Amino acid sequence: MSQAPRVRILLSETYNPWFNLATEDWIFRELDPSTQTLFLWRNDNTVVIGRNQNPWSECNLARMEEDKVFLARRTSGGGAVFHDLGNTCFTFLSAKEGYDKTANVRILLDALSRLGVTAQASGRNDLVIPLEDGPRKISGSAYRETKDRAFHHGTFLIHANLSRLANYLTPHPKKLESKGSASVRSRVMNIRDLQPETSHESLVKAMIGAFCDFHGATAEPELLEPSFLESQPSLKRTFDHYASWDWRFGNAPRFSHQMVEYLSWGFFEVHVDTENGHITRAQVFSDALYPDLVQDLQAELTGKPHSRDGMQQAVAEVRARHPSQERELAELETWLMGQVEV
Repeated sequence: MSQAPRVRILLSETYNPWFNLATEDWIFRELDPSTQTLFLWRNDNTVVIGRNQNPWSECNLARMEEDKVFLARRTSGGGAVFHDLGNTCFTFLSAKEGYDKTANVRILLDALSRLGVTAQASGRNDLVIPLEDGPRKISGSAYRETKDRAFHHGTFLIHANLSRLANYLTPHPKKLESKGSASVRSRVMNIRDLQPETSHESLVKAMIGAFCDFHGATAEPELLEPSFLESQPSLKRTFDHYASWDWRFGNAPRFSHQMVEYLSWGFFEVHVDTENGHITRAQVFSDALYPDLVQDLQAELTGKPHSRDGMQQAVAEVRARHPSQERELAELETWLMGQVEV
């Protein structure tokens, strides 16, 4: 008779997306894959983009900043999603050997069944509710594998604010030509539309029960708080990486941005090409009466981050060479910083 596998259950006690995504990465890289691991967590007020997506073209960054919404980037592919406390996220870690991709799907469907929800798998990634007007998605997943471990994560929509999702995933109207992948806006619904009593706590209980029953083993859930970072140096480094500007913005694919404005001292048309979050090429066209200043601006923009700080740095270096144009450069700085949303 084969021995039941060891299981481990981790519950996050924070809604910080950088902590939760860092914990996922730590689970994937550091934990023993021979132990079946389930991690349950929630992010609040967060847009999570895929590894190869461009936040400038996918997200309304100005509105996110105004509403204090986090931006996070995961390591797996796929599209952009909005997380609030109406989303419950799950992560499975298993050994690659003998891994069955459908096993976790059966656990998810069992957990839903315990809540009185009858769902079905759609393709490889989604769980849907079949309705007369077509299926509605309540859960999406992504997968990742290495030579010795298999990783599966996703989210359930319990009572997510679906209108906010649409708001933050609608790009601001600006002239961006992106070579990144565009997000697919799926038809979705909340589990509470079917079972109004469903909560994060009841879903966690159902998930733990389905997980333990499937594997024929039990474990006491471990609660993870932010202070856990201090005892795990590798997790702290990973957290710092996920929180960094370079990962969230600098990892963006190549795109172009055109900015046009009539300032009080001349017409400006600025074109920048950006890759990995930094301007690789800048062209500045203007009828202003300071041609050297215009050429210096073009040179200083190149290599700067595509950010408000980057624009401010470029103008500061131009200002050092053209101190008599302080008034004009102040107007230029305000305009350029207003064109970049982070």
